[in-house]
Amino acid sequence: MNKVWLITGASSGFGRAITEAAVAAGDIVVAAARRTALLDDLVAAHPDQVEALPLDVTDSAAGQAAIDGVVARHGRMDVLVNNAGRGMVGAVEESTDAELRDLMDLHFFGPAALTRAALPHMRRQGSGAIVQLTSMGGRFAFAGVGAYCATKFALEGLSEALAAEVAPHGIRVLIVEPGAFRTGFADPATLHPSSALDAYQDTVGPVRSGLPEGSGREPGDPAKAAAAVLTALDADEPPLRLPLGNDAADALTDHLDRARTELRAWEKLTRSTDFDD
Repeated sequence: MNKVWLITGASSGFGRAITEAAVAAGDIVVAAARRTALLDDLVAAHPDQVEALPLDVTDSAAGQAAIDGVVARHGRMDVLVNNAGRGMVGAVEESTDAELRDLMDLHFFGPAALTRAALPHMRRQGSGAIVQLTSMGGRFAFAGVGAYCATKFALEGLSEALAAEVAPHGIRVLIVEPGAFRTGFADPATLHPSSALDAYQDTVGPVRSGLPEGSGREPGDPAKAAAAVLTALDADEPPLRLPLGNDAADALTDHLDRARTELRAWEKLTRSTDFDD
């Protein structure tokens, strides 16, 4: 049976690529975006499979209405893809409360609300999948992207617990951790820079300039990423986490190796803190 998807941030990047892959598989996609005009071509080409839906994921009431509307119109909700997001670069000290809260609303509270809205429908079906687009930066951070990574860390923690909670109900959770892909993420027109302080020029300056300079030359192919997501969802035993890209595989391997080395170096002190009895 063909699946019914709701994909946020569907007008570009991974959202657009996953929408196209799902349509090619014969599925129905409710493609949610703030600028739905960018989806006009897909709707025109596949009027029976693609429905464009205006949605700001930070509006929890609109998110609930979107989920309920999908089920009302299509009878079910099979896959929710929380993909909407944007980049931010800046040192932690440079980041304002407003910037941090806005990014957390977009990357954490919005997806959390949509997930909660979808779960009752999926539990009634006894099936479904929640796909969380995080980043390789959802597992480690580096200078200049602390705010962005913090939001992705939060979503990963929520999703790991969620996976254990909903597995008995036939619901799967897939955390997708891309490296650098040609999605427009680092486009100077969309990448949000915090106000720079001279003190962080050496540590954050190269990231602030390097991300937009590399936009459009990233090694990752969004179409291949979308195909990988569909492959993982169709597996009998899908992974909880799916890193994407050679850079993500290399960076995560290095991060895990360094974490293990550090743990072993400090293990004696770590284990010394329990009561003696």
